[in-house]
Amino acid sequence: MSYPGYPPTGYPAFPGYPPAGQESSFPPPGQYSYPSGFPPMGGGAYPPTPSSGYPGAGGYPGAGGYPGAGGYPAPGGYPSAPQPGGAPSHPGGQGFGAPPSGAGFSGYPQPPSQSYGGGPSQVPLPGGFPGGQMPSQYPGGQSPYPSQPASMTQGTQGTVQPAANFDAMRDAEILRKAMKGFGTDEQAIVDVVANRSNDQRQKIKAAFKTMYGKDLIKDLKSELSGNMEELILALFMPPTYYDAWSLQNAMKGAGTQERVLIEILCTRTNQEIREIVRCYQSEFGRDLEKDIRSDTSGHFERLLVSMCQGNRDENQNVNHQLAQEDAQRLYQAGEGKLGTDESCFNMILATRSFPQLKATMEAYSRMANRDLLSSVGREFSGNVESGLKTILQCALNRPAFFAERLYYSMKGAGTDDSTLVRIVVTRSEIDLVQIKQMFSQMYQKTLGTRIASDTSGDYRRLLLAIVGQ
Repeated sequence: MSYPGYPPTGYPAFPGYPPAGQESSFPPPGQYSYPSGFPPMGGGAYPPTPSSGYPGAGGYPGAGGYPGAGGYPAPGGYPSAPQPGGAPSHPGGQGFGAPPSGAGFSGYPQPPSQSYGGGPSQVPLPGGFPGGQMPSQYPGGQSPYPSQPASMTQGTQGTVQPAANFDAMRDAEILRKAMKGFGTDEQAIVDVVANRSNDQRQKIKAAFKTMYGKDLIKDLKSELSGNMEELILALFMPPTYYDAWSLQNAMKGAGTQERVLIEILCTRTNQEIREIVRCYQSEFGRDLEKDIRSDTSGHFERLLVSMCQGNRDENQNVNHQLAQEDAQRLYQAGEGKLGTDESCFNMILATRSFPQLKATMEAYSRMANRDLLSSVGREFSGNVESGLKTILQCALNRPAFFAERLYYSMKGAGTDDSTLVRIVVTRSEIDLVQIKQMFSQMYQKTLGTRIASDTSGDYRRLLLAIVGQ
């Protein structure tokens, strides 16, 4: 059914989702005080949301005495969604490992507005907040999750930047010295690896082979072990290769790690997916789609096959008319009928652009008075539920999706180190700065503190150096 580590049945312990069936009664209006600067919540009578201040109030998790389930007010309306024809869609911005989203709207804390194409960076939208004016009337009247602090400005950034005056040969020499003789100087390795971009690490690898006639990766493998080895090897793989390798690893041998397939295939851009498919074929001599078909089945298989086409619409303009129609279709395919028409969900969630899906979620909550994420939780279960929710969560706020995955990788006994390594490494040059901000906002703890208490030794040092603690 759901992922290990995720509470069963649609995230009950998750900030922002009231227990099923209690959506509208939860929590009673006026019961909690909110941090200043937030508009008061719309309660049962849904008074108009004030149009100043933050979009999507929702108090930070843990801000008053909230009830156990995370205590967010009912999903449903998102005060800050622009009305059809209101705000323009997302302006062009940098490449889209970036989180979609502008104004503070639903189930996820809102990241900076930005886009997915490779255009110039943001044009701020009217209303002082990406996303423009807050509409005055939404059913539900509030956002189930904290919204974006204004300080999280446009675009996204990684924590790892290319080193200035980089010298691949000098770095290769430092690594060689660190591994020569008795013992290994791990600190020297950490200092080089954490402070170079992936592109620079590829150049160090090439320089090492040219200078010493040896394979740097093989040398590192013989010196390191366990999590530290996995982390270093991940950092030295080109990003596309690392994604392809992770997918192959997830399907190798008995059993399949479905959540790895979901995490990669449902969150990457079209270009990234197409490159992964090509790399999978050239490096492993296998067809990714065939492997997916043989390792998964049913509606989940169809969703992943749709994802690996890399054909999602990436036009940044939102068609509000289409959003209304899609919301209507999704309602009639799920909540509005007995049984579920899965292919309708697959078609819309696999083809529409992320900004378009965000508008569809806003339209859905106005129309159905409940949020699309919770409807998916009621209509689906298991891997296909997780996959569809991942797509919607990325449409709302991609960094919040990764922050949540990081949180669950370290929650409870033991640490899911592969997930921790994979997310920290794959997002380190894309949006790890925003993921850290969302993590603190959602869990009242910094990502660094959490990693430090869950890991140890050189592995901890290197992770913290990448996270930029």
